[in-house]
Amino acid sequence: MISIKSDREIKLMREAGKLNFLTHEEVKKHLRPGVKTKDLDKLAYDFITRHHAKPSFLNYEGYPASICISINDEVVHGIPGERRIKDGDVVSIDIGVEIHGYHSDAARTYVIGEASKEVKDLVKNTELALYEGLNKIHEGAKIGDIGAAIEKFAHEHGLSVVEELVGHGVGTNIHEDPDVPNYGKEGTGVTLRAGMVLAVEPMLNLGERYVYLHDDDWTISTDDESPSAHFEHTVVVTKDGYKILTGEISKNEEKL
Repeated sequence: MISIKSDREIKLMREAGKLNFLTHEEVKKHLRPGVKTKDLDKLAYDFITRHHAKPSFLNYEGYPASICISINDEVVHGIPGERRIKDGDVVSIDIGVEIHGYHSDAARTYVIGEASKEVKDLVKNTELALYEGLNKIHEGAKIGDIGAAIEKFAHEHGLSVVEELVGHGVGTNIHEDPDVPNYGKEGTGVTLRAGMVLAVEPMLNLGERYVYLHDDDWTISTDDESPSAHFEHTVVVTKDGYKILTGEISKNEEKL
């Protein structure tokens, strides 16, 4: 069932989104060659809980960490551990935050140090693809409009779209209806209504689109070992567009 959020619920989700943004900023400060992924995970856990909130992912369906850290050919759901980040790595950070029972979900991808122009363009264009999708959002639009825009932009820039993984609704659960694919046909799918909250999250590959699940039952990587990038925002649908709940905040908003 697709829920329409009240003003009160959206306000709470904005708080969760604000803390999500600030957690990303905190993790970003420590992203460098040599850092262990488990140390970034602990930093995020400490930052979120210090602000009287919960990491949405921790123990979600058994997931053993607070955030997802996926490197190079890992598309999503990489589990933090002893691995150290290296110069040239493509690092995707996915964070969920719960406040007062409401969630936010956002992801970013970084190139650590030096990398090829191809890899830098992958990351840049995956972020741009996210906004191509977001710009189709308004009351009366269709879910398919979002995916069609992302897919078109990806293919125009030589990137493939992972089809096994999709965006989703967000609310009192981190994953709610409707699914928000990163591919599709304009004018098809669920009609958007003001008050819907969606996580839009293109996952694009430099090589082919095909992926596989690791033995840990979480990490998903590209079949051909090509690098992948992932960007995501939680947004609320409005009458004439959308508002990002997990985006940049003003200085006077930073106090939580």
